[in-house]
Amino acid sequence: MDEYYCPNCNAIAAENEQRIGLSAARRRTGGNTMSSIHNEPKIKNALIAAIREQLEHRALWMYLLCDEARKKGLPPEEYAPAAIRRCGLYQGAKLREKAGGGSSLKGLKKTLFSKFAQWVFEMDVRRCDDDHLDIDFHYCPLVKAWQKQGCSDEEIRVLCDQAMCGDRGIAESFGCELDLPATIARGDEICQIRFVRR
Repeated sequence: MDEYYCPNCNAIAAENEQRIGLSAARRRTGGNTMSSIHNEPKIKNALIAAIREQLEHRALWMYLLCDEARKKGLPPEEYAPAAIRRCGLYQGAKLREKAGGGSSLKGLKKTLFSKFAQWVFEMDVRRCDDDHLDIDFHYCPLVKAWQKQGCSDEEIRVLCDQAMCGDRGIAESFGCELDLPATIARGDEICQIRFVRR
């Protein structure tokens, strides 16, 4: 059930609905009415579920910040991509340092895409060398968070593209680019994450 819905207190539920803009239909159905994107985890381990909840929380923050800014007349597309890219550049610099200072994508895989991360996103590493890192994600906790908020498929697509600016910043930190031939947020079965040095 949507964490902003309080079945025992209509006043709190109504206040939260007004605060974050949820419709009554979204509240009654737990926020899952708007998206037709298939995004269900196969790995159900309790620890992995707890880590996913942390990532969902990050996505919730992003959604609510963008929603509040929009209400105040500031379109998120005017600031969110740049801010999230800055975060990716910062994280990418730390990952490079942790990987020994080089720009090999083998170092990125080792530092960012650990076994736990692979389980959280249900990843398959398809290719990894100094200049290529190809990973398929079969589940996305960020998309799940936006689905829980009742976002439409189009809203989820836009939020995902903005969130991926962080990964683009990480790629830039490693002297690479990020290609996304397929994403769960666009309705594809998987996210194809492709770091490539050109």
